[in-house]
Amino acid sequence: MAEPGEWNQKGASLSDVTALKEYGVDRAFIVKGIRAGALEYRQGSMHGNPYLKVLRGQLEGYIAKKQGARHLAEAKHAAELRKISSEITSLKRRLTALQKRKVELESGKS
Repeated sequence: MAEPGEWNQKGASLSDVTALKEYGVDRAFIVKGIRAGALEYRQGSMHGNPYLKVLRGQLEGYIAKKQGARHLAEAKHAAELRKISSEITSLKRRLTALQKRKVELESGKS
């Protein structure tokens, strides 16, 4: 199923927790896909907390098959929007800090 080295490519796999955030599918949905043979997985543990790691492409295909391509597209758009919003917030904070620094430097020259 998976191409050689696919598990090692950046962004090619994701955990069940990330799948919930990005696609709105829970661990039970992923386990059903694993049992149906539609998803390959690897088990992991972080700080004693177990998680499942699945391939993004396979998960997207399974979501499209079970919940529809529209659901998948909406979930992807919502995740992208959250990422963009987060980046905007980060840039606003950085801009504020830079403006503060500029004022400090200008007032120090006087």
